[in-house]
Amino acid sequence: ETDMKRYLLLMLPLALAACTKPAQDATPAATAEPAAAAVVETPAVDAGASLPGYHWQLTDAKGADGKRIDALFVRADSPVQLAFADGRVSVSNTCNRMSGGYALEADKLTFTPMASTMMACPDPALMALDQDIGKRLEGASTFAVQPGPAPVLTLTSATGDVLTFTGEPTAETRFGSAGERVFLEIAPQPEACNHPLIKDMKCLQVREIKFDDNGIRTGTPGEFQPLYQDIEGFAHEAGVRNVVRVNRFTIANPPADGSSVAYVLDMVVESETVK
Repeated sequence: ETDMKRYLLLMLPLALAACTKPAQDATPAATAEPAAAAVVETPAVDAGASLPGYHWQLTDAKGADGKRIDALFVRADSPVQLAFADGRVSVSNTCNRMSGGYALEADKLTFTPMASTMMACPDPALMALDQDIGKRLEGASTFAVQPGPAPVLTLTSATGDVLTFTGEPTAETRFGSAGERVFLEIAPQPEACNHPLIKDMKCLQVREIKFDDNGIRTGTPGEFQPLYQDIEGFAHEAGVRNVVRVNRFTIANPPADGSSVAYVLDMVVESETVK
């Protein structure tokens, strides 16, 4: 019995040490892996929806061989331009104005065959531009839009041609509305007008006119009035009477010395030299 007591007393410290020994598989707090960060999904950008908000000007074009397609850059100061609206695309700054339909599906942009005016141009390179750009817009292309203040549209054809366009905001995008379409008759000669900030200013003389659905003038126009601002996109030539179709926009926050409306040319309807 005495030997048994002595044996138990010797084993007691070993038992206590075993009870207080830390677990071998515990992970120190300092080395614990951080919790996974929450994933925030960025809403997808609808590239196709941005197409009508800009005029797209051709800035680069390369063939499948990587070489620049010089035939598409006939007019350095007026690059080929695409405009999308109501399911149709118009092509300008070519010899003839061209237009056709378009459709979007995923990353594919498909153009229908282009219709064109039939004007002849004296410059053979400009005449050839219609065909050169037209054939590269036929059928389906892969498209992508890189967003930004000056967005970039890239079209890659089935044959490997890559056309790059830079977007300039349309008037509707800049002014935030569709604008009001009006017709203005512009007198052949500008006349002196009083402007508080511009000495010896001459203003275009304009009056609003109306057309019915058949394109026939209706009503009696009023007197010509001075227009104290430019019509964006219109260059007046002295001695020429014009009828223009414009979009009139309201400027949300006009400057103290500026107009609260803006006029943007849509098209010249009539033009007549007056002697």
